[in-house]
Amino acid sequence: MVKISKNGTAYQFIGGADRPCIVLIHGLGLTQHMWQWHKDILGRDYSLLLYDLYGHGDSKPAPQPPSLSLFSEQLYHLLQDINSPKYALVGFSLGGMINRRFFLDYRDRLNMAQKLSAIAIFNSPHERAPDLQREVVARAKQVANDGASATMDAAIQRWFTKNFITNNPDIIALVRQWRKQVDTASYAGACRVLAEGVEELIRPPKAITTPCLIMTCENDSGSTPFMAKEMQKEMPNSEIMIVPILQHMGLVEQPHLFCNPLLDFFKRIHF
Repeated sequence: MVKISKNGTAYQFIGGADRPCIVLIHGLGLTQHMWQWHKDILGRDYSLLLYDLYGHGDSKPAPQPPSLSLFSEQLYHLLQDINSPKYALVGFSLGGMINRRFFLDYRDRLNMAQKLSAIAIFNSPHERAPDLQREVVARAKQVANDGASATMDAAIQRWFTKNFITNNPDIIALVRQWRKQVDTASYAGACRVLAEGVEELIRPPKAITTPCLIMTCENDSGSTPFMAKEMQKEMPNSEIMIVPILQHMGLVEQPHLFCNPLLDFFKRIHF
């Protein structure tokens, strides 16, 4: 059942408050429901917190121009409401930028140091080559000028393999529907955050020392294996896995290829 927090965030908390909690952070233009193919597997041994970013799904529009710190603040307040004994942050794409920003913003605040036990970064960008950075900035400008659906057709081609697009029209239609749920101004701002916010995560002033699993797909053109390897160099307690063949939304095409390594990682670090 979806609830609304006091700051306007739509969320679901599944499982007992006494269990370790996996926090699932969706990507740009999606909603918490992108995790529908993962929550049964991940929820066997853990509680789950799923929520919509500002301006996405059923959450309220962004209260100010979006930034990574605004999204990490949204997460901070939600975690204060949930008050689980410990948690792992699992972020996809923009969500993987938010969980890194959260560490930098809140790692030393109050009791977060004791509770933040693990981070997983799925298909999330890091330092881009200049030509790719120009492409991402251009897409953000196109959205600002032409609306949230302006880049959708091209996104589907980047995100999914051709066979999956052909054989799963219902899922493709669902992903398109999620894009239509966004608040226009919030989404345009979030596109800018995806394009420009990565700069504040490169070579951070303090290393992310929480155990971290970094995953991306072999053919993800926007969150490449090279980016994942460079990201790992900056995180002393990180592991990396590259999923073959798939593209940006490989975790939707083959959920088990992400869920199983994630659960194995949690066992290794005793989460």
